[in-house]
Amino acid sequence: MPPRINIPPVTRVVLIVLVVQSLLNAAIRYRQWTSGSNIVIPYLTFVPQLSLIYPWTLLTTTFVENNVFTLAISTLTVYHGGRYLERAWSSAELAKFIVVVSLIPNLLSFATFVLLFILTGNEGWTLTVIAGTTPIQIALLVAFSQLVPAHTVTLFRGILSLRVPRFPLLYISIVTVLAMTPLFSSATFFMAIYGFLASWTYLRFYKRVFPDLDSSQPSSLRGDASETFAFAEFFPGPLKPTVASFSNTVFNILVSLRICTPFTQADISAARGDNNFLQRTVPGSARAEAERRRALALRTLDQRLQAATAARSQPTPPPREPTGPTVQTQPPASTQTAMTTQPAPMLGETKYTPDNEGLEKSSA
Repeated sequence: MPPRINIPPVTRVVLIVLVVQSLLNAAIRYRQWTSGSNIVIPYLTFVPQLSLIYPWTLLTTTFVENNVFTLAISTLTVYHGGRYLERAWSSAELAKFIVVVSLIPNLLSFATFVLLFILTGNEGWTLTVIAGTTPIQIALLVAFSQLVPAHTVTLFRGILSLRVPRFPLLYISIVTVLAMTPLFSSATFFMAIYGFLASWTYLRFYKRVFPDLDSSQPSSLRGDASETFAFAEFFPGPLKPTVASFSNTVFNILVSLRICTPFTQADISAARGDNNFLQRTVPGSARAEAERRRALALRTLDQRLQAATAARSQPTPPPREPTGPTVQTQPPASTQTAMTTQPAPMLGETKYTPDNEGLEKSSA
């Protein structure tokens, strides 16, 4: 019997919607295909000039892939990344995260194409299809950078080693190159950029954090003030000072516009405390540790019970009789010769012969 694959509910729904909508999109495109035609489906994918009367496409377009290659990559990414995050956070938190990183990049891409149309007068910008799971894929990489910032991934048998916070920038570089080919559209580049910014901003400032039972964190804690999740940490070392200065300037502008709220001293102290980063980013770590210890104790107890049962099932050997007197019953050296002619003592019997009694017997 094959093993059962356990997929959490939100990840399962996202995978089903992704596969069904991608197949539906392929079937419609196949039926409408003609040589030299550019087929768009404005009620399933988001097209800036045509989809405004179908507002649901701002969300559904994220779960539509136009070819088998991108569909396979998206399925694997959502399957592994979604399962991990849904168990680390919760189903509700993962659902909110997916909605945020789907809607905001699509809206920003729409605004970008409208702006490009206004500047250039090229109507092709407003007919560009905005679709694909690119924002979700890069958002998952950003979330992993928050959860395991010090983890290093070794590629090509040790030739290349990268820390997890380097992967979002690497992903954007790969998407930029592929956007110049027919495999990806020009919208993919903007979706990757906006997906990166939206996911980091949400996790940095807005995502609700559930405190651990063993921690003293307030229940209203939001965001992540740790230095390991700063915006500059996603860039190589030589670029960090420049990026940090620019990001601080942008942050101060957003604070003045009341879009972002600066962290309090309590948030910064909590982020710098011992093991607080783990508690902030992986809620329930203390409960998970308690469950792990409980399982370990049960396994140890089970092993001891099995050993005791095995010992009881074996036959008990009969007690061995001593071959000679013990140290406590060993007779004195002067009387050993006289005792050799006496009958063998019973088990546990102690016999004592005084020295003067032996002398009397010898004189007689």
